[in-house]
Amino acid sequence: MRRPIIGIAANEALDSGEVLHHMPVSYTPDGYVKAVQRAGGLPLVLPIGSQELAKEYISQIDKLILAGGQDVSPQFYQQTPIVQGSYSEARDHFELALLDEALLQKKPVFAVCRGMQLMNVFFGGNLKQELQSFTQVVHMQEPIPREQPTHELLTKESSILQQIYGLQTNVNSFHNQALNRVSSNLTETAYCPDGVIEAVENKERHLLGVQWHPDFAFEVQPNDMMVFNYVVKKL
Repeated sequence: MRRPIIGIAANEALDSGEVLHHMPVSYTPDGYVKAVQRAGGLPLVLPIGSQELAKEYISQIDKLILAGGQDVSPQFYQQTPIVQGSYSEARDHFELALLDEALLQKKPVFAVCRGMQLMNVFFGGNLKQELQSFTQVVHMQEPIPREQPTHELLTKESSILQQIYGLQTNVNSFHNQALNRVSSNLTETAYCPDGVIEAVENKERHLLGVQWHPDFAFEVQPNDMMVFNYVVKKL
């Protein structure tokens, strides 16, 4: 039986540091690769490229993962920057094209952190560019270890995530932006008690987005491995 091929949209660093002789590199965090493999999938990393490549890339995979990383540029949700963010417009353009093509080809999408924010923007939603003025909950937990849960997660009934995480649990947190207006194409299905939206779904289109990082914690948090099992085998 053929393993499901899971495309993971890659990031890039223009300077990889002294160990790699400051070369530009395309990469994806190893947690996605290992979790997909452990779940029985075959990970395929999709490096940033021209938007014209999206159709061919998506045709090669069964499902798409949009990973975490830089902030989504406010230009894509018709706002001007109000904070000093870290942006990659090339990545934004390419991943929006991947998402568009995944929907056209009816391929499921799992979106993590930045990926969930980008998916909301794709469908016409927008973002909170900073969280400090909205909440006292720490959503960027560094230097607390990445696999350690730091805030509460509440899931909604009949959601995919309640089947995996239960009604209440705790998750890690590594983001300085969040969903603001949620697109009508997505349903909010989990949240932090401070009101920050932590997950969205569209069951008909096989879309799932989470704000936390299961890729950081799948080796020690069973629920985070279960979500990768769900993505690879059922989404």
